[in-house]
Amino acid sequence: MTTLVACSHGTNDPAGQDAVRRLIDDVRGLLPGVRVVPAVVDVEEPQIGEVLAQEASRDDVIVVPLLLSVGYHTAVDISRAVRTHANARQAEPLGTHPLVADVLADRLSAAIPDGWLPRDHVVLAAAGSSDPAASADVEAVATRLRPLIPARLTVGYASASTPRIVDAVSAARRDGAVRVIAASHVLAPGFFAGLIRAAGADVVSLPLAPDPRIAQVVADRFHAAR
Repeated sequence: MTTLVACSHGTNDPAGQDAVRRLIDDVRGLLPGVRVVPAVVDVEEPQIGEVLAQEASRDDVIVVPLLLSVGYHTAVDISRAVRTHANARQAEPLGTHPLVADVLADRLSAAIPDGWLPRDHVVLAAAGSSDPAASADVEAVATRLRPLIPARLTVGYASASTPRIVDAVSAARRDGAVRVIAASHVLAPGFFAGLIRAAGADVVSLPLAPDPRIAQVVADRFHAAR
């Protein structure tokens, strides 16, 4: 049996911790014959290195990053921990899976219960990374999301990349938007979700987890890496 290590960023936000726990419980429900173990790369415990040292001593391991794009945590923190164990492998992060765009579209619809306005503008609000591949992942999500919503969509980042979300929101208003909606491209409540809420959009959608479709993405990433 291969163990799935579900590795999230980690957060001090109790709502974010609960969202990740619920997501992992959903993954367990989809994979009843698989041991699913949580780990984090920052803020909380247990850290990924500690978890892998324990789990790889008893089983083959696949680490599924509960992250929405490549970046430092996937390329350094997780990869470095995985490389120290011959029977450990690393799956892709979640964000470019087609189901993620579907969840984003539904979160947007839920955020505007009275429906879309003719001059709405959506800013796909991502955490951001200095790794150019992370921006490519976010742009891939934007490409999938655009056909699903009846509004113009641009991209903004909370940190490390440009344009910043606040600048993307301002640019949308200068271009004539009557309402700017931030699509929260983050997994759970926490630091980056707070930055998105504070960036000045008129409406902010909820994070992506928990949602059964995000759990399915995790399961799909696990199966693809086996």
